[in-house]
Amino acid sequence: MLRYRTIPVTAFAQNCSIVWCDEAMEAAVIDPGGDLDTLLEEARRLGVALKAIWLTHAHIDHAGATAELARRLSLPIIGPHEGDRFWIDALPQQGAMFGFPPAETFTPTRWLVDGDTVRIGRCELAVRHCPGHTPGHVVFHSKDAQRAFVGDVLFVGSIGRTDFPGGNHAQLLASIRERLWPMGDETVFIPGHGPEGRFGQERRSNPFVGDRG
Repeated sequence: MLRYRTIPVTAFAQNCSIVWCDEAMEAAVIDPGGDLDTLLEEARRLGVALKAIWLTHAHIDHAGATAELARRLSLPIIGPHEGDRFWIDALPQQGAMFGFPPAETFTPTRWLVDGDTVRIGRCELAVRHCPGHTPGHVVFHSKDAQRAFVGDVLFVGSIGRTDFPGGNHAQLLASIRERLWPMGDETVFIPGHGPEGRFGQERRSNPFVGDRG
């Protein structure tokens, strides 16, 4: 069974998630934006072995510590979609702009595309390409666990920003309605910032993408 623990990291309180298979006790880290010592201590406390880094997108608060973590533990970097290559290349500039510790660029071990799957232990998650916040943004969905790790696509009562380079408001709305809603009303989503929610509640009430939005 898939389990996870979400740890806010960086001054942006970005929701980094450690996800693991409770049979194999093998884990992936989704969006290690920073505070690596905190993340590694939590992994030790949970008793899981880190095996991979999964990225939803390459903004600094989600990807800033990726290269360092990959190097420290010899982990493969999985994702995002290649549309975010320019954001990865700009990580040093992003870090300087927002006052983050120095960030390194990297080349993912594997770029992701819509319809891919990722696996940790015996748990498999589907990959959906959900551009709009960034061109290469992806979402990780576990149908069995009814959980979706959505990065900055959707928040409780809100949606991701689209005013950064490569953002596209209409594309983001389409990603949510066409890629997220079909995952089911009861699916719990873990956003990149703030509390968890359910797609059904957002579909009914979110002012940007709700049925009346």
